[in-house]
Amino acid sequence: MPANYYYDFISRELSELRERSLLRQIPSVDNGADKFLTFEGRTLLNLASNNYLGLAGHPALKQAAIEAVEKYGTSSGASRLICGNYALFDDLEAEIADFKEVDDALVVGSGFAANLLIVSALADRHTVVFSDKFNHASIVDGIRLSGARQVRYRHNDMDHLASLLEKHAGVERKMLITDTVFSMDGDLAELATIVDLCQHHKVLSVVDEAHAAGIFGKGRGLAAELGLADRVDVHMGTLGKGFGSYGAYIAGKSDLIEYLRNKGRPFIYSTALPPATVGASLAAVRLVRKNPAMGKNLLAMAHDVREFLRSLGLDVGSSETAIIPVLLGRNDTALAARDALVKQGVYVGAVRPPTVPEGTARLRISLRADLTENDIGLFRKAVSDMMEMI
Repeated sequence: MPANYYYDFISRELSELRERSLLRQIPSVDNGADKFLTFEGRTLLNLASNNYLGLAGHPALKQAAIEAVEKYGTSSGASRLICGNYALFDDLEAEIADFKEVDDALVVGSGFAANLLIVSALADRHTVVFSDKFNHASIVDGIRLSGARQVRYRHNDMDHLASLLEKHAGVERKMLITDTVFSMDGDLAELATIVDLCQHHKVLSVVDEAHAAGIFGKGRGLAAELGLADRVDVHMGTLGKGFGSYGAYIAGKSDLIEYLRNKGRPFIYSTALPPATVGASLAAVRLVRKNPAMGKNLLAMAHDVREFLRSLGLDVGSSETAIIPVLLGRNDTALAARDALVKQGVYVGAVRPPTVPEGTARLRISLRADLTENDIGLFRKAVSDMMEMI
């Protein structure tokens, strides 16, 4: 097939994305994790980052990163199974395991890599994996990579999940994986029911705490908040959101983590995280442990903001977290609303399909613990003005 076929195909696809207001472009943003970022030469209040606790610029994390670079240099240089390990890794994994109150933990390159690792190592073509329809793309891709049969249940529909579990009762190898906080809606998984169903049907349970880690359960996640942590088989969380660093962890029983060290291809065949990142992550976990109220205070702020948005007649869905969607429906409306907020000094994300279902384009407001009353006042005024502009 001639190569020009691909160029013609790509050109048509890009044209269609433009026509549907779906073309993605990297924004001209600088200092994107800070409370105030720079966008096209303007300083804007940043309500788009996942830096929920504002720790990415915390002096303790920066100092720990500097000290790690001074001691170990800028790169690990290899996979940890070859020679890319150093003592900070061992310290971080021990700290996370103690914090999560489990036997052991494994730190890997990213949340995406962690989900690929978990599912591809624990599932194969003989496995059925139950997955919430709104689960993160990394979970979906992990299931595809594993060759397992994916059985999706309607979002947070526990009756539907129960019926699917009954339908596959005769399957021996079964796994369920779910986000605990859904990243585009800010709502919570029905975790208590999920855990009960998994134990009743002898299903391995895996929770992705990416957007809950550092926030719920004094930083330990939603499973800990609900008193369910010891009933969950596999805990995954990221270090690049609430903890303000980068990477991810998988935590659980010692045999499970040992198995993943030996079978997890994204871990085995990847250069290990750089020292600066590991040092910052260790400082972040210790900081959250010493300041367990940070997440609780953020959630209280989010409650007030949701009530304000509802008072304006805006639809914030079922959000119960620092992630607050403003559901607008049309792609061009979401883009217009984002641009209107930028004019008022506030930067938020405009999320469109395929990240969210067709007809549910939205603003994704992401609150952070370091916002002041003046910052919230700026946001309130910007949204009120936005309502007149779209």
